[in-house]
Amino acid sequence: MAAIIRRITVLLDETHREMGRDVTPPVRRAVACAVIENPFAGRYVEDLAELIAQGEGLGGLLAARCIAALGIDGAEAQSYGKAAIVGEAGELEHAAALLHPKMGAPIRALLGGGAALIPSAKKSGGPGTAIDVPLGHKDAAFMRSHFDAIEARVSDAPRANEIAVFVAITTGGRPLPRIGGLTTGEVEGKDGLR
Repeated sequence: MAAIIRRITVLLDETHREMGRDVTPPVRRAVACAVIENPFAGRYVEDLAELIAQGEGLGGLLAARCIAALGIDGAEAQSYGKAAIVGEAGELEHAAALLHPKMGAPIRALLGGGAALIPSAKKSGGPGTAIDVPLGHKDAAFMRSHFDAIEARVSDAPRANEIAVFVAITTGGRPLPRIGGLTTGEVEGKDGLR
């Protein structure tokens, strides 16, 4: 069964200047969120297959919203991340079911690859709870310039019987990176590490 979506929000963040210096090109980050009904709110259920399937559908939907907000072809994306906030009548395992088994495949398909693991975070909370969606380079986990996060929240979500599900995609790493590590030109994208 497809997720029952109450609300979708999209945030576009652009950094043009940092510490008095131009950031060229600007670093652009998008986060898309779907606030969904938790089909297992208020009860323990052994088989979470329904949420696993919903995670797959949400991965493609939210990644497409991010790509559209950024105005890029999916292959131009550099970083990604995902997160979920479970309302008080749910449990963290509900977030895990959405985020882990199947959500990554449709995101990678829209981006034309993604050898690295998609960083993730999950927590419980009520309406307006914020979460830091972790970000990492889509093809090289050792790309230090792309270790980042973007804060996201929805003012009226999640309600007790809801889950707020987030996908974030960027066009670059942190503004003005200078702590060493791989550069974009050195990324191999074979093992997800380098």
